[in-house]
Amino acid sequence: MDGGNHSAVSEIVLLGLTQSRELQLLLLVISSVLYLASMTGNTLIVFSVSTDPHLHSPMYFLLAGLSFIDLGACSVTSPKMIYDLFKKHKVISFGGCITQIFFIHVIGGVEMVLLMAMAFDRYVAICKPLHYLSVMSPRMCVLFLATAWALGIIHSLFQLAFLIPLPFCGPNVLDSFYCDLPRLLRLACTDTYGLQFMVTVNSGFICVGSFFVLLISYVFIFFSVWKHSSGASSKALSTLSAHVTVVIFFFGPTLFVYTWPHPNSQMDKYLAIFDSVITPFLNPVIYTFRNKEMKAAMKRVCKQMTIYRKIS
Repeated sequence: MDGGNHSAVSEIVLLGLTQSRELQLLLLVISSVLYLASMTGNTLIVFSVSTDPHLHSPMYFLLAGLSFIDLGACSVTSPKMIYDLFKKHKVISFGGCITQIFFIHVIGGVEMVLLMAMAFDRYVAICKPLHYLSVMSPRMCVLFLATAWALGIIHSLFQLAFLIPLPFCGPNVLDSFYCDLPRLLRLACTDTYGLQFMVTVNSGFICVGSFFVLLISYVFIFFSVWKHSSGASSKALSTLSAHVTVVIFFFGPTLFVYTWPHPNSQMDKYLAIFDSVITPFLNPVIYTFRNKEMKAAMKRVCKQMTIYRKIS
């Protein structure tokens, strides 16, 4: 990224979350604990689903895919944020900034599609139980996963297509702890109002559209569950509530950032902590606490690891 229009700016200065040293230390402790917990929890879910035959089903396959993408979500910005809390002067190379933006949008796009795939899985399981195994076949699950990654990459490349040709000759200061695309666009040495509007509309339309599709689907599923009063329906309701909780935590901050009418608001960088630190931590907590099979599988994995350590 050193040639052409980008040669004038080789690095981006990040102002971070706060200038208060006491608050930085508090954020350092909290962020480090949440990051380690997120990595541990999501890794354990992926490993449990991969190795435990009891979890070889479409629902857990998609859950493992979500946990895998959450590993990326908490690794794109969190390590850099935690490291910068030690430093007074926070910088990132221009190439690193572009890379960070690319993976942020890839992960966001993949997670949206996976959440919709998980909603479809629950719809088929509850409303079409006799056709569940034929509809949610291994081929369909792999197709969902491949589609999620393809759409996430296409969405991210589409966003970067607006950014790459722009000239950046200064200033180079971002009032954030990570490279945020709308803020970076405002640093370009040209009028980017139209581009900012297009990028915001693109991401905002995808977020709002996906959220309402999920909302409508879950309302329909809840209505179907409400018509039954069996123990199976109670179990389905518990599973659905976990899904809805994850959807709200994921889409809440994202919707605010891309639909908030004041682009200079400081709120977006604080809400970004949810998507980068808190949501990847809450997802495994929500799914494991609400699911007896997952808790049992994780206990079996932990026992196997303990036995293996004793033997070795």
